[in-house]
Amino acid sequence: MNIDLLTVDSARAAVLEKETTATALVDAFYKKIEAEDGAIGAYLTLSKERAYRQAARIDALADKGDELPPLAGVPIAIKDVFTTQDVRTTAGSKILADFVAPYDATVVSRLEDAGAIILGKTNCDEFAMGSSNENSGFHPVRNPRDRSRVPGGSSGGSAAAVAAGTAVASLGSDTGGSIRQPAAFCGVVGLMPTYGRVSRYGLIAFASSLDHPGPFGKTVKDAALMLQAIAGRDPLDSTTADVPVPNYREQIGQPVTGMKVGVPLEYFEEGIDLEVSTAVQFGIQELKNAGAEIVPISLPHTPYAIPTYYVIATAEASSNLARYDGVRYGLRAREGKTLSEMYRRTRDAGFGAEVKRRIMLGTYVLSAGYYDAYYLKAQRVRSLLARDFDEAFAKVDVIVTPTTPTPAFKLGEKTEDPLAMYLADIFTVTADLAGIPGISIPCGKSKDGLPIGMQILGRHFDEATVLRVAHVAEHALAAKVY
Repeated sequence: MNIDLLTVDSARAAVLEKETTATALVDAFYKKIEAEDGAIGAYLTLSKERAYRQAARIDALADKGDELPPLAGVPIAIKDVFTTQDVRTTAGSKILADFVAPYDATVVSRLEDAGAIILGKTNCDEFAMGSSNENSGFHPVRNPRDRSRVPGGSSGGSAAAVAAGTAVASLGSDTGGSIRQPAAFCGVVGLMPTYGRVSRYGLIAFASSLDHPGPFGKTVKDAALMLQAIAGRDPLDSTTADVPVPNYREQIGQPVTGMKVGVPLEYFEEGIDLEVSTAVQFGIQELKNAGAEIVPISLPHTPYAIPTYYVIATAEASSNLARYDGVRYGLRAREGKTLSEMYRRTRDAGFGAEVKRRIMLGTYVLSAGYYDAYYLKAQRVRSLLARDFDEAFAKVDVIVTPTTPTPAFKLGEKTEDPLAMYLADIFTVTADLAGIPGISIPCGKSKDGLPIGMQILGRHFDEATVLRVAHVAEHALAAKVY
């Protein structure tokens, strides 16, 4: 069996039809990880004991002929910002290098309840702060499509694991594009659900009003099946919405005839790579050929999205990361002679440069005399960005844009220029600020063979329509992409 070709459906079917066992799949994936991941760096921790225990449970069900759960035997990877009981959780930071959580994140519990097998925890930018996965406190991740390039961030390890075939699917988090951007760079599918659709309980917080857990897969159907397992109200997270979860599988394969697809002019202006623009326009044309109506729209406040995001996100990060003080858990500097000195030395040793930069920015915009000028104003602009989408969705069913302005860039290319790095998220931060769902699917390659992603955005809690359109586009583009 070629495990590189496995999807969520085919992995489960192989176990169900006794072509293999869950334990044999785990053996094969760990063999591949040990042989290949050293050159990529997608994993930080392998959870072998847990994986084999789950595989044995699935094999016992299969041997008895019991009905198998929907993700039975599917080997997956978890971004290392989700807590996992008895398995190290670092958030990509030295300050949590030896932290072992006493409980599972809700999404982790739900994936295992659905039969998935967790192979391990994937590398990420420290505390999910970054667009290249070069900010990890341990080592960078390399793009499996071109190892001289970044996989995107912050969920670069999760995207790289799927692209490299060292996991069938994976879980990431998206705060400003951290699922969709690495999905585009690595040539896989990445889905960010609506804010409140998926529980954040057990997700180590970066920016609490922006963090969205979501899946990666090789196909749109993979993403839909993963979302089905993790979506829904969670009493442990008061921000989850009590909104019915539809059957996402049923939407896969439905036509798009008569649907209106909005194309925002602001996403195709100066600064976008010509190859990216051309590939996405081709994808839009394929949707038109499939029966959709293409509608030009405007999202006029788009130019303000990046500064708005970096005020709000850093302010929330400053508040959330105050808990890492060396007192309750995580790293503690031993040299401090006073409490304040211990705090300072702990944070200096434990946090990386990008995290320190964002904490300082966030502390500044929340400080006396600057709160109204920066943070309050950013929240007002956020409302305007959300209104742009509300007005657009009164006219169209989905919005299609590029996922990123360029294909994957070289390792080290932007590390000395934080602003250039931040602009890599220019097409993704708007959806996080508005709380709407979005997906990135492969839609071609550059002349250098680098993947290009197309982004599809939808109304609040309308992931079903996003998946429906994405599936049609995926199949129309398959010949071009693969």
